[in-house]
Amino acid sequence: MTIREYLLKMKGGAKSPPRVGFGEVLWALVGSAIAICLCEYLSARYFEQRDLTLVVGSLGASAVLVYGAIKSPFAQPRNLVGGHIISGLVGVACFQLFGGAPWLAAALAVSLATAAMLVTKTVHPPGGATALIAVIGGPKVHALGFLYPFIPAGLGALILLAVALLVNNLSRNRSYPAYWL
Repeated sequence: MTIREYLLKMKGGAKSPPRVGFGEVLWALVGSAIAICLCEYLSARYFEQRDLTLVVGSLGASAVLVYGAIKSPFAQPRNLVGGHIISGLVGVACFQLFGGAPWLAAALAVSLATAAMLVTKTVHPPGGATALIAVIGGPKVHALGFLYPFIPAGLGALILLAVALLVNNLSRNRSYPAYWL
């Protein structure tokens, strides 16, 4: 392949996707607002008093998928929950093994989590952030150790899933999930 051919591949060629209708925007807004609000409320009310949290930044990206792109394979329950838990486990292991070199731990966490999600058919792009947060999240996240993949990452994903099942199926035009496993 020549350099010209290589660079021409970056041109693209497909048309951009069509606009999303107002109804889809409204359902995505309602679902994501309810889910994130519920996670924040439960975190403040029950978890933070126990030095835990129910909120991690990658759940925001998950909300975009499970409410705004409900047909995407990345938004399906297996990917949502499995992607967060697997990535959290990988991220914690990388921090514990290589935390003395955060640049290495971070790179390994994201890349190994990506590989693990691919192998287990649980690819959920926010999982990469879940793995990275396990390394760069600071003392409170590090103190959670191997609880982190389950609380907040796994439980937060389960709450998003529960709300997605309720909200995404209220409209006649929406059906979630496309598949479970």
